[in-house]
Amino acid sequence: MLLTIIVFFLVLSLLVFAHELGHFFVARKFGVKAEEFGFGFPPRIFGLQILKRARLIGTSQTEEITAEVIDQPLADGSEVIQEKITDKIKEIDLVAPTKKWHFIRGGRDLTPEEKNFGTVYSINWLPLGGFVKIKGENGEHEEDKDSFAAQPIWQRSAILSAGVSLNIILAMILITIGFMIGLPQVLDNLGHNAEVSHRQVQIVQIFDASPAAGAGLAVGDAIVGINNQNFVNYNELQKYVADRAGEKLNYRIKRGQEEFVSQITPEIRPESGQGGIGIGIAETGIVKYPWYIAIWQGIKTTFVLLWVIIVAFYQLFKGLIIGQGLSVELAGPVGIAALTGEVTRMGFIYLLQFTALLSINLAIINFLPFPALDGGRVLFLIIEKFKGSPVKRELENIIHNIGFALLMLLVLVVTFRDISRFSGVFKGIWEKIF
Repeated sequence: MLLTIIVFFLVLSLLVFAHELGHFFVARKFGVKAEEFGFGFPPRIFGLQILKRARLIGTSQTEEITAEVIDQPLADGSEVIQEKITDKIKEIDLVAPTKKWHFIRGGRDLTPEEKNFGTVYSINWLPLGGFVKIKGENGEHEEDKDSFAAQPIWQRSAILSAGVSLNIILAMILITIGFMIGLPQVLDNLGHNAEVSHRQVQIVQIFDASPAAGAGLAVGDAIVGINNQNFVNYNELQKYVADRAGEKLNYRIKRGQEEFVSQITPEIRPESGQGGIGIGIAETGIVKYPWYIAIWQGIKTTFVLLWVIIVAFYQLFKGLIIGQGLSVELAGPVGIAALTGEVTRMGFIYLLQFTALLSINLAIINFLPFPALDGGRVLFLIIEKFKGSPVKRELENIIHNIGFALLMLLVLVVTFRDISRFSGVFKGIWEKIF
């Protein structure tokens, strides 16, 4: 169970750290000062700065050389040739830049001198993700060239959007790695050179008030076999069940690493007159591609998932607006922690896939046009563009603070629902710890 907690913190830290790294990288690219880039959340344990100083190096340089030849005749008819060489040497000082680490202990405020140095790279006490503090991000220091507030609208929009972009890129990288190792997929419309292993029939949908729901089957369960017959092809499985309506069948189910038997009696479906237990099934397997195809598959799959999740959010908000309630399940930190534990038990490749999905979700949520989120801040920049002047800083800050409070309230509500949904999981954790 300790492993679940560690993995949860690592996954969340990776996603948040990547998001903040996107803001940091693009801000620096545009010459905007990042005052602090931290791993974890304050209070600060320690920080480091790279100080750029000038060091004087003494040296000499020959500035001028002159040569003078004197031809002097003597009384006896001989002559003396005298050569006189004069060189002027000037001592000069060369300025060479040097770097030096400056250590900052604890969470104290920086001195005025330290503020003029480079970015503080800090390690903080709360090991969950990271943060970047950008100069002028709240509208201050408009007169400074290296301030966020002094940049044109398009650059500020790019900086705000960079975190979302890096989360999507991270998902692409993770899915690409997954396809190189072998990723769980529905075996439908596979690309060229796909190598498939571990074929199985998996439950992808369970209908309400069905025999499968009554037996406690869950989406993601794999049907290994029925009675004494194994199945890896869903057409064969469907035909087997359809011909045995009203018979008690022993379903051998695999859930993660656990395998168990569930006795279920197929009901006769009125539309076909054949047997069924009220599930949707698909043939799945571990799909692996060569690296050069895996890259394309990773990019393509990421955008497919991005669109699917956007549609899911649309259905969610549509249901709330017209009063249908939640059409999709929401999960907060507690729910994500519980799901992380379940996925971790399934294996590394499933965790990789789950992390990519979370990264895409984080990108979409952050870019929603809601106050306090990146999308909400971009919305204010769009208003500024059309209005010709920025919204008053005090008013914008108030709106963002209200938005943040509403988000925290939503997290609180979802957390209570998560505790109710996953009460069995957390009861097991409590019993194992105490």
